[in-house]
Amino acid sequence: MPADLWSESRERKRSRVHPLAFRMRPRTLDEVAGQRHILKPGKLLRRMIDSDTMISVVFHGPPGTGKTTLAEVIARHSSRHFFRENAATVGVARIREVLASSANLVEDGQKPGILFLDEIHRFTKAQQDVLLGDVERGLVTLIGATTENPMFAVNSALVSRSTLFRLEPLSEDDVVELLRRAIADAERGFGHLPIKADDEALKVWAIKSDGDARRALGALEVAVLSSIPEGAEGTPPTIVIDRALAEESIQQKAALYDARGGGDQHYDHASALIKSVRGSDPDAAVYWMARMLEGGEDPRFIARRLAILASEDIGNADPRAIMVAEAAWSLCERLGMPECRITLSQCAIYLALAPKSNASYSAIDAAIADVREGRTLPIPANIRDPNANPDAKGRPGAKTYSYTHNSSTIVPGFGPVDDEEYLTVDKTYYTPTTHGVEKLLGERMEAIRKARERTHGA
Repeated sequence: MPADLWSESRERKRSRVHPLAFRMRPRTLDEVAGQRHILKPGKLLRRMIDSDTMISVVFHGPPGTGKTTLAEVIARHSSRHFFRENAATVGVARIREVLASSANLVEDGQKPGILFLDEIHRFTKAQQDVLLGDVERGLVTLIGATTENPMFAVNSALVSRSTLFRLEPLSEDDVVELLRRAIADAERGFGHLPIKADDEALKVWAIKSDGDARRALGALEVAVLSSIPEGAEGTPPTIVIDRALAEESIQQKAALYDARGGGDQHYDHASALIKSVRGSDPDAAVYWMARMLEGGEDPRFIARRLAILASEDIGNADPRAIMVAEAAWSLCERLGMPECRITLSQCAIYLALAPKSNASYSAIDAAIADVREGRTLPIPANIRDPNANPDAKGRPGAKTYSYTHNSSTIVPGFGPVDDEEYLTVDKTYYTPTTHGVEKLLGERMEAIRKARERTHGA
């Protein structure tokens, strides 16, 4: 048998074991699901592809959003040589071979090759540096793919030579459309089988796949193949896919979260939690906390962030907030998961519904700014340590400290107030709000100010 026929035979045998998600990969831009924000006519990436002016790019986004597929479609559309490598397994020697091959293409009058480097964040800085020269000179078109934030995970020099495009999770409608296409496609999908899939079943997959096309198609494949009777020949009976079968065929949705803090998911979720509490939305706060805990986040990290928030965003509007946060942190250390999830939930809900004030935060930052940038203020002699200044009383014009509790000026509901000088300049750092307990503190400050003025006048 001729060599080319042997090759075709081997390819046919390989294609039989390709999973549905692999077989259904789009071959044209029109088949790409979702990503309208970068592929819609008129958008930058679409213009680059249509005009065949591709420059080096980095695709980043969650798994299953089509980064690899899009790279293959671009290579097919532009009729360029496609080098596909994975940063987790490829070495520098192989990368140098690819760069040399692409340079040879250019020297032969052809277009530069496309180097698709999957999981580019796994390359060390030194490995990424190998790409810089040829990428900058245009001898190769790099398409990097990563699930991490490229601003942190990819060499900044390489990022500056590339255009970043974020791929978003597919919408539920996009996933349903993709599933229907796979059911109807007789060449690559299950169009040759009598399948009746309920709308509710497709909706289950669309929700539980969390925008990951690969997981949704994998669930469809499991449902179909597990429903074909063993040893069946010819056309099997109609395969009915209902909600129960759909639920059974897809694995429990895994939270997209990097508990180690290496990716932007860690910081994005922490930000969402804190801003939800600051914005007084307990439901959002509890949801983002659940995402973090389900993703494997250390509950002590959450407790620490809540403790910071208790002072930064609530402060004296509700002095009990910091006590609740401190207690939650302590109990997290003692209880651990899963019990401390309840404590953290209680804390987050209390903080979300507490009155808000950043007056304490603003006060210390303003004072620190004055210390760093302004002239150093001397400590008034009357409040210096008398043991460190034994001769202060004998100095001309020296003022001795008046014990506050001996003052005859009394503020009702507060206590004695003196007329001592505690700062050598007239400066206000703490300006209480009218929220919660801080309204009372503001009223006290005003009463104390007026009492001191009366004492000073007398």
